[in-house]
Amino acid sequence: MRQNPSETLRRVLPKVRAHEDAHLFTPRVWISCLPRGCDPVEEDAYGKLFLVTQEVLHVAGVEMQLTAAVSFLTILQDESVSVHAYAHSFLQVILLHLEHRDTGVSNAWLETLLSVIEVLPKETLRHEILSPLVSKAQLSQTVQSRLISCKILGKLTNKFDAHTIKREILPLVKSLCQDVEYEVRSCMCRQLENIAQGIGTELTKSVVLPELIELSRDEGSSVRLAAFETLVNLLDIFDTDDRSQTVLPLVKSFCEKSFKADESILISLSFHLGKLCHGLYGILTPDQHLRFLEFYKKLCTLGLQQENGHNDNQIPPQVLEQEKKFASVRKNCAYNLPAMIVFVDPKNFHMELYSTFFCLCHDPEVPVRYTIAICFYEVSKLLNSGVYLIHKELITLLQDESLEVLDALIDHLPEILELMSTGGESVQETKFCSLPDLIPALTAAEQRAAASLKWRTHEKLLLKYSCLPHVISSDQIYYRFLQRMFTIMMTNNVLPVQKAASRTLCIFLRYNRKQEQRHEVIQKLIEQLGQGKSYWNRLRFLDTCEFIIEIFSKSFFCKYFFLPVIELTHDPVANVRMKLCCLLPKVKSTLKIPTDKHLLQQLEMCVRKLLCQEKDKDVLAVVKRTVVELDRMEMSMDAFQKKFYEKDLLDQEKEREELLLLEMEQLEKEKPQNDGRPPNDKIFEKKRRDIKTPSQSLPKNIPISVPGPSSSSPSTSKEIKKSKLIRSQSFNNQAFHAKYGNLEKCASKASAAGYTSSVSGLAKNSVLTLTDDSFRIRNASSTPASFSPAAPLPSTSRGTVGTADPKSSGSKETQPRKATLKSRKSNP
Repeated sequence: MRQNPSETLRRVLPKVRAHEDAHLFTPRVWISCLPRGCDPVEEDAYGKLFLVTQEVLHVAGVEMQLTAAVSFLTILQDESVSVHAYAHSFLQVILLHLEHRDTGVSNAWLETLLSVIEVLPKETLRHEILSPLVSKAQLSQTVQSRLISCKILGKLTNKFDAHTIKREILPLVKSLCQDVEYEVRSCMCRQLENIAQGIGTELTKSVVLPELIELSRDEGSSVRLAAFETLVNLLDIFDTDDRSQTVLPLVKSFCEKSFKADESILISLSFHLGKLCHGLYGILTPDQHLRFLEFYKKLCTLGLQQENGHNDNQIPPQVLEQEKKFASVRKNCAYNLPAMIVFVDPKNFHMELYSTFFCLCHDPEVPVRYTIAICFYEVSKLLNSGVYLIHKELITLLQDESLEVLDALIDHLPEILELMSTGGESVQETKFCSLPDLIPALTAAEQRAAASLKWRTHEKLLLKYSCLPHVISSDQIYYRFLQRMFTIMMTNNVLPVQKAASRTLCIFLRYNRKQEQRHEVIQKLIEQLGQGKSYWNRLRFLDTCEFIIEIFSKSFFCKYFFLPVIELTHDPVANVRMKLCCLLPKVKSTLKIPTDKHLLQQLEMCVRKLLCQEKDKDVLAVVKRTVVELDRMEMSMDAFQKKFYEKDLLDQEKEREELLLLEMEQLEKEKPQNDGRPPNDKIFEKKRRDIKTPSQSLPKNIPISVPGPSSSSPSTSKEIKKSKLIRSQSFNNQAFHAKYGNLEKCASKASAAGYTSSVSGLAKNSVLTLTDDSFRIRNASSTPASFSPAAPLPSTSRGTVGTADPKSSGSKETQPRKATLKSRKSNP
């Protein structure tokens, strides 16, 4: 039976004093159990426990002290004891060990105390902490005591009113700002920011600002640096006069002297330069503005002009250390580049900062290029229509030899490429000329990630490639990227990478504009994965089908993938059958009644066979759970249902997009083949690449049709005719205004999607509207030859429920598969 921690601790208390070596190991276990043992009901046991803990800490070592500091903080955060009890017991122990001789232990107890200050009442803070500070902050105390006092004062400021701060805290602050030790002056200077936020603008101008001015002229470089950083952080508090008459001269003097001082000052200055320029923007004269800009440019190239004749092995240590500091300065400059673009105005980027940006992108140090890769998206957003100026630098970073740089860049790669392709008219004119540079860079980046051991970078890159249909043409994706996704799925040994390639391949297939290519991809998926010799490939086929259910319409999945999926119920490998059983609920969610009644019967037949014939106990357990889940599922109907309205509407949107792709392909075939293009072809090209949809493109007043008795009013029929006429005219003018939606939005709702119509019956002259017949197919029996698959694919039509016998059609489809499975059973 498990014992209460309090009981355990109370039982072992006598053994603590008896065992001579107990202070070496046993108390540490108790102290780590303190947060769990603090039960308010057991006050006696808790009191004894705390007394023993206090005795042990008096002689405890460093490791024990660190454990106690963490435990005391956990007790406070978990509210294991009341604030009053905590202040009465734990607070005294914390204050007692603040000045421990070990710096790490002292800092640990100080962090605990600063957290305790946030929850203690004012009276307790005044009597237990503020009053002792008057003596602790005196010059007669140790430097460690005065440093601790500085940090406590910075925390206490936000807990008292301005009158109390002015009377009791500010005199101590002034005293510590004039301390004889530069460490204390520097520490107190860094707390002035917190104090200024607690006392308000008026007291800041009259008390804090004079102290900062005096500290900025201090003989200690660390004190001057602390004063500079505090001034930069307080720029928003000062008014225009204070900034122009007081702060600006101090900052100018500091910048001028920084190159003659230690490099560590340059590191801090370069880090705060962007914030400084932003705070001073508006009060600088043109000459001062130019001087700050030139100062920034000088920092961006610091250390790059120096050349020496030493080999890497012969460089003196001091030179190496200096180069590291210079590299840190350039890294901070890369971090501040977006702020400096705002400082000079994005319109002036090409004249003022492009050369600096070029140098940072080609910097010899990886941390600098890594930082500029992180900032690349922000720079692209700021440049807006001028984003085409940095296209070459994007190619450079994509081809960078360091995978860290590539990993940082691809975090926002879809957004960057979208800005590159839609960033103004000037971009549209040069976009197609720049693609030959972009595609090789993307393929080289993927191959470099694949050749490395950093599979997470490879996985991330493959997932980000799903944005390519919005950037480059369908043919370019088909010939340059799609086959590569197949290769990764078939040969890569890392499962997350294979799944990422599978998902991206499904997105490429989703936006492919040629039906012949789509059929070829579908056939490869079924033959090489679904019917592959390796069970691993068949598992990946099921993963791909899961993505297809998520991304495509229900009718698309039922037409091409329903039969290949349920045929895997006869797979000789138990893992494949088990994974299929887990997928069956999603497969069933793609069916609609009564249209897909024959498919539902085949699904139920396969499940019954699994229940009766399955011999593997693990698979059988999964089958039984799946049967229960399938029985609880509510079937979606052809007609709109209130409970599935949003799901069905989203599914209709997906199917509508798929039909639009077919129509656009047909229109392209009918377009003249000569080189002379009509003036509106550019608009057409832009629209057809802008595949952006979901429900945003739907009008709010869509007349959704529900099959039933036809009782349409004359006004409704007029609206239908009018919408069809407008749709027809829009196609004749070759200008599509149907935006295609973001795939990530569709993916987030894909599990809830629902559909009504079929792709297989699309007529050559079909017209899509959003009224009664909007998602039905005209002339289902007269499908044009151009839309027929080049090779026979396993497909199921939703329009043949009344004419086809489900059982006979099912046996016809499954016989070839059974033959292949018989041959495979001999060699699984």
